[in-house]
Amino acid sequence: MGSGVGDDEGAGAVAGAERANLEALGEDSAEDAEVVEQNQPGGVQSVDRAVTVLEILAREGGAGVSEIAAEMGIHKSTASRLLGALVAREMVQQDRERGKYRLGFGILRLAASIPGRLSLVQEAGPVLQDLAAEFKETVNLAVLRSNFAVNVDQAMGPSTLATQDWVGGLTPLHATASGKVLLAALPTEERQRILKETGLEAFTSRTVTSRPRLEEELLEVAHDGLASTEEEYEIGLSAVAVPVFDHAGKVIASVSVSGPSFRFKPREQPGLLESLKQAGLEISRRMGYPLG
Repeated sequence: MGSGVGDDEGAGAVAGAERANLEALGEDSAEDAEVVEQNQPGGVQSVDRAVTVLEILAREGGAGVSEIAAEMGIHKSTASRLLGALVAREMVQQDRERGKYRLGFGILRLAASIPGRLSLVQEAGPVLQDLAAEFKETVNLAVLRSNFAVNVDQAMGPSTLATQDWVGGLTPLHATASGKVLLAALPTEERQRILKETGLEAFTSRTVTSRPRLEEELLEVAHDGLASTEEEYEIGLSAVAVPVFDHAGKVIASVSVSGPSFRFKPREQPGLLESLKQAGLEISRRMGYPLG
């Protein structure tokens, strides 16, 4: 049965050997050996460094071993070993003529698998709930389906007067804030086709039924990234909406806040428009849209 002293001496010897190995590799040995001595998982640090390498290459487009090592504050041998591992996995490839590294096809394979697995409703849910709680009104997520805006998710604020469930309901594109956001994002030919097929039905006296006027309004929506309506679809109901983008920058949905017209004045309510735009961007980010 070994003594405590012997165990300590053995552990010290192992740590010393690890330190020597790290020094032989020419790394920043003091820091890395300290990690070994403290029995911290070295794999976590390696993963973090590998991700940092990918981020540098994504930002710069390409970089050499020395550049990467300098930016990360690590030895060139460490950077070279990280790059070698990433090259083996096809995450990174080297330009033979210039000697610099850039992102490889392995990244594309991973990225291509993401959009199909992302659920718009699942990713948007928490954002809708937060927005509804902040402004105490109804928040809807809508997508384009068969010439209509279809609400696919909804969050109810505590101030909501009615408990109408809009999920699954078809609403006209030209008379709703969400619909106008979706219309404004369409190619001209497709938008014209839809409007020709659906017409511009007047739901209230405030509904826009003039094609030139609607087109002018849609240009503003596309420019501002924001659409608002006041009693255009239903008397007593006002709404404001912003777009949601996918990984390729295509508008795939709209998120809106609505409430009774007598109290809900979206363009006058402090912070509402900014928070709504941020909510749209957050859902977009979750769907793979690159911010910045």
